[in-house]
Amino acid sequence: MFSSVWNFIKRHKKKFIFTGAVVGGVYIFGRYAQKKIRDIQEKEATEYIAQARRQFHFESNQRTCNMTVLSMLPPLREAVVAQLNSETLTALLKTKPANKLEIWEDLKIISFTRTIVAVYSTCMLVVLLRVQLNIIGGYLYLDNSVGKSITNPLAPADVQQQYLSSIQHLLGDGLNELITVVKRAVQRSLGSVSLKQSLSLLELEQQLSWIRAEVESDSERPMSRFLLADDENALAEQACGLTENDVMTIRLLNETRDMLDSPDFGTILNICLNRAFSLLLDNLAEFFRPPPGDSAPNSAPDSLAAVSLPLAKIVPIINGQINSICSETPSLFVQDLLLNDQVKEFAANVYESFSTPQELQK
Repeated sequence: MFSSVWNFIKRHKKKFIFTGAVVGGVYIFGRYAQKKIRDIQEKEATEYIAQARRQFHFESNQRTCNMTVLSMLPPLREAVVAQLNSETLTALLKTKPANKLEIWEDLKIISFTRTIVAVYSTCMLVVLLRVQLNIIGGYLYLDNSVGKSITNPLAPADVQQQYLSSIQHLLGDGLNELITVVKRAVQRSLGSVSLKQSLSLLELEQQLSWIRAEVESDSERPMSRFLLADDENALAEQACGLTENDVMTIRLLNETRDMLDSPDFGTILNICLNRAFSLLLDNLAEFFRPPPGDSAPNSAPDSLAAVSLPLAKIVPIINGQINSICSETPSLFVQDLLLNDQVKEFAANVYESFSTPQELQK
């Protein structure tokens, strides 16, 4: 029996060898495939955990952005009011001075200027802090993940403080320059308009559009000049002895300037400004509604063009808008800017750019 089996095997030796090779190959391939599948699964799990951790860190960073914006609004409002103090003029008017008309004319220019400046500076604050805190957030993510073994972190606490203190330009010299530019545009647009002249909401919107067009028309000098000091200051400091932290801060500021001069930043700032001025007009629309019980055909709620107010009555309405624009209590105005989807997407792009390991190579 054994010899017959052995003869059978010899006769079909090639088939047995082929079958053995196939079975062995399948087994080896199966083991290899299982290992590759495990590797892929482990890699996907690691990437998922890393992505989830980065997403959590990003969302936490956005909450910090929102809280920082709200905390900066009171000093911003104080800075605007200090430079454009209409309250002094209104107090003077109560004394019935001889130059009453002249004071009213000054009040007209100052009231419009400070409200328009409040809109611009609030939008700039929202978008600038989105850039700065997401650059810092990206570097902090790297420091806490791939940078654990790095003795020199990308964003030390001292550097963060020094870098974020650059926001003072928007509350100081940048704000002063913005006030000068806006006030000149307001003077040209409304300076010759009589206080007795009545304006509809649509006509008021047109005036605001003219002022915006003049403020934003200087292509030679971008809007970023109001947000961050020129880099001449940083270059001047390079002549002196710079610490390592100074060099890191200058690098962050230069990266920020690159972002502020990018087309994406200009687009997002313009989106915020369009929305902010639209919200301002919504607030003003409440004062242009016809009196209750007025049944005239042209005084329907959707026919605000038919309702006009003397400019002298519009001035105090405009003057008070700063309290809702620069309100640290989350008003509709501020919330709308903070929660804007396009601003969120822009923030995510900034964070993504500075939270990837490739930045370490730059």
